[in-house]
Formats: sequence, structure tokens, C-alpha cells
Amino acid sequence: MDSGSVEVVFECDCFRLYSDGHVERTGGMETVPAGFDAATGVTSKDVVIDASTGVATRLYLPAIQTAAPLLPSESDDDSAATKLPVLVIFHGGFFIVGSSGGPDFHRYVNSLVARSRVVAVSVDYRLAPEHPLPAAYDDSWAALNWAVSGADPWLSDHGDLGRVFVAGGSAGANIAHNMAVATGTSVLHAATPALAARIGGVILLHPSFCGEQKLEDEAEEFLQANKKRWEVIFPSARDGTDDPRINPMAAGAAPGLAKLAGKRLFVATASEDPRAPRGRAYCEAVRTSGWMGKVEWFESKGKGHAFFVSDHGSHEAVALMDRV
Repeated sequence: MDSGSVEVVFECDCFRLYSDGHVERTGGMETVPAGFDAATGVTSKDVVIDASTGVATRLYLPAIQTAAPLLPSESDDDSAATKLPVLVIFHGGFFIVGSSGGPDFHRYVNSLVARSRVVAVSVDYRLAPEHPLPAAYDDSWAALNWAVSGADPWLSDHGDLGRVFVAGGSAGANIAHNMAVATGTSVLHAATPALAARIGGVILLHPSFCGEQKLEDEAEEFLQANKKRWEVIFPSARDGTDDPRINPMAAGAAPGLAKLAGKRLFVATASEDPRAPRGRAYCEAVRTSGWMGKVEWFESKGKGHAFFVSDHGSHEAVALMDRV
């Protein structure tokens, strides 16, 4: 390639965009296969849910203990009580890199499934900038509705589809928030009323939010980098980084917070993460929005962004896992 004919027009961690439109990812795309994890006893498999878009999920099933046979006097409802909550989780990576098969994220989900005894649906959405936002939101919405439909036997046989939790880390936490808003506010999708009643809680780990105006404790350099990246991955966004999908606290976005799906919201931040001020402000905005659920905020001291994935076995990561 003639380096004089093309130039880098945007660059961030693991990603370069050139003037001729081609994309170079320099990391964050490594994958490991699904299968049995001996360390946790969790089994996973990959399922494509939309061949036309390539949207797929990685399903996780913890070790299932064989239940004792029901006595003749026991009802069918008793067998339903043995089913496990369903966790729909979205990976991070700036909306640009990452997948459900990323080695560290796959390890994290294996541990989370074993620890919390859930059936997990880890979503592979299309990545920007080849597929600009809102593609990732559209894919995630399709995957969430697919999951609660019980379309796969792992979900229908082992998942309690009346107890669904939505979670994500970084950009995935942004997606999880937007799925909770879409579930709580949309009247356009036939599945939404039934879905809203099924969402028990929302878990946002180091959520990625931004805005046109700098917060008091927010680093200016980080804010500007976020704004430039948002322009690249969502060129049609309304009001730039005051689009409510990236800035839930923007003017006109607050009504969505009051209608978040679920009865519990857990938001985790890290003291050394430049995203932390937005995460803390988000919690306060939800509390003052009129939302009727319970908001819980937890901050890991001395740790940086998404450490719970990369520094999986640390004391702080274990403490956060306990809270989740």
C-alpha cells in the first residue's frame, strides 16, 4: 500500500480508519471456541439467530444437577422452580472490536454463569464502522427478543423466561442501558409489553456514555476522543454526543430513564476509569428521574476500565463479581 496515497483519519485503541475507507483492527479480535470449560463446569455453544445479518449468540449453561423425580402429588409448577434466570449480556470494545468469543470475556462469562447459576446469552452484534450504529442496537434488540422467546432448547428447557436480566460492560453496558430503555418505552414492537414484565434487573459495568458538555470531574482529552469516535461510528446520530443513546442525561432524554425496564439497577464504576464521572452522574439521574426501582452503585478503588475482565482473579474483581 502506498503510504502517501492514504492516511489515517481516525485512530483509537485497537483500531485505525484510513482515508480510503478501509479499517485496520490491531487487536481485540482474538477468539476462543465455545465448549466445555473444565474450570467452571460451564458449557457453551454458538447459535446464529439471523443469517441475513450474521447476528449470533454464545449460550452458556452451568452444570445442571439432576433433580429428584417429582412425587405424584407435586404439580408441574414445581418443576418450573428448578429453572434458572436468564442473563442477556453484551460485550464491550468501543462498538468497534470484541466478540462473545474474546478470550477474557468468554472466561468472565463462564465464571459469572457458574457463580450466579444463570443461563447466559452473550450477544455478537455487528461492529462499526463497517456497520455504523444503530446496527449494534438493532442487533441487540433482535437478540434480546430472540432470547426471551425461548427459541433454543437450552433457554426453553433450563431458563426461566420470566426472570431475565440484561447486562454489559463498557460499550456493552451502553447497549444494555438502551435495551432497558427500549423495553420500557417502546410500543412499536409486539413483544415489548410481555418483555418488559420479564426484565428483573439491569447490570451496567463501567458504562460508556458521553455528552457535548464536559462534566466537572471529566477529563477534557478523554471527552474529545470519545466525541470523535462517536462521529465515526454513528455519523447519523441526533445532536452528536447528546444523542440520548450515548448521553442518557441530555435534555429530552430523561423521560426514558423514568421508564427503564426492571426493578433493580446495578452500576459499577472504577476510580481510575475516565468513564467513572458519567457512570456516577447516570446513577443520580436515574434516582431523580422518578424511576420506581432500586438503584445501586459500586466503585472499585484503584482500578481502571474493565479490569474485571482483564484482571479476572484480583481481589477487586472478585469483590465486584460478588456484588453482581
